[in-house]
Amino acid sequence: MLRVRVIPCLLLKNDGLVKTIKFDKPKYLGDPINTIRIFNDKEVDELIFLDIESTKKNIEPNFEYISRITTECFMPLTYGGGITSVSQIKQLLSLGIEKVSINSASYDSMSLIEEAVKLFGSSTIIGTVDVKKNIFGKYELYYCSGKVKSETHLEDHIRALELAGVGEILINSIDRDGTYKGYDTKLISIVSNLVRVPIIACGGAGSIEDFSEAIEAGATSVAAGSIFVYHGPHKAVLISYPSMDDLVSVLGDKRVGEFNGKL
Repeated sequence: MLRVRVIPCLLLKNDGLVKTIKFDKPKYLGDPINTIRIFNDKEVDELIFLDIESTKKNIEPNFEYISRITTECFMPLTYGGGITSVSQIKQLLSLGIEKVSINSASYDSMSLIEEAVKLFGSSTIIGTVDVKKNIFGKYELYYCSGKVKSETHLEDHIRALELAGVGEILINSIDRDGTYKGYDTKLISIVSNLVRVPIIACGGAGSIEDFSEAIEAGATSVAAGSIFVYHGPHKAVLISYPSMDDLVSVLGDKRVGEFNGKL
């Protein structure tokens, strides 16, 4: 059984930490290394770092900088951005990355995921999906940091990720990103009912109470950005993480022990 993880999802741009609203207007927050050191002290479950520039610029991951990050990071770390080959995945894992997130490359072919799963195991591969509603309320898929719309249907892509062997699926709502409006529980429910792969929900968390709603909708873990890096109505930069007592008060047994989550 799976314990609910609460995961800060941090965005990298030009080796700096940024935060977006609806995948737009990235605001510089500071040095990622300093942020990692703070999260180390707070005993965070794990971290997700997504480089939002690599794919747009068609450049590979900055392995030298990632090495600096993993050296400082004392918790499981997922990296995504600019990954197009198995050799890149192998190098990332050798640097201390525990999991890799694959998004844009999956729209060309699932072969990269399939090969990576065979070589490194499904537990190392996260399929990330960025989703946005159109004017008719239909969910559509985007990639390349939300800049390119895919013609692939949500249901087809989610099932294809499961068939390719991903260990988890990260669902990121573009509409909710940075808005504090809560997770898109309808989207989470749709995806969780399609597959048996564990789901990480991301996009829109405004309080720790939102974590529970995402889990009730079908997520097995939750990721968030703004509530871990901002404080107060004026969004002063302050790196924070809920205490164990606060998380237990919201998530109960799902946080501290086993529960009937997905296998």
